[in-house]
Amino acid sequence: MSRRIEGVIFSDLGQASKFMALDWVQEALRESLGFAPYPATLNLQPSTPQDARLWEQIQREVAAVPLAPVPTGFCSAGLFFVSLQRLADGEETVRGAVLLPAVVDYPKDKIEVVAQVRIKDALSVKDGDRLVLEFDD
Repeated sequence: MSRRIEGVIFSDLGQASKFMALDWVQEALRESLGFAPYPATLNLQPSTPQDARLWEQIQREVAAVPLAPVPTGFCSAGLFFVSLQRLADGEETVRGAVLLPAVVDYPKDKIEVVAQVRIKDALSVKDGDRLVLEFDD
């Protein structure tokens, strides 16, 4: 069974690119995901309150692939495999994973996606555009 939500692309502080560029992060993600991720994340917010509720449900009910912390103090995280498509036509698909840090104050309405490619380029999208995320169970 798959679960689908819509998200709106937005730019954030750019801190994820520093984290994603760390050697241990790249290696851990490569081991967990089976691919070397592009060293940045794509940020999305659920499009509707229903999408936000489904995202919360996914976090409770779908088993995340763990990304363990290292002794240097970074937090652990969970990974949820997804396919992303433009809402407008849905012709092109990018495979990736939602990276959910295990921190108390992490925003409930923020969805960070990693993939092998820069998603904005691969899907020809920009801030404010909508994507469909289809989660693997």
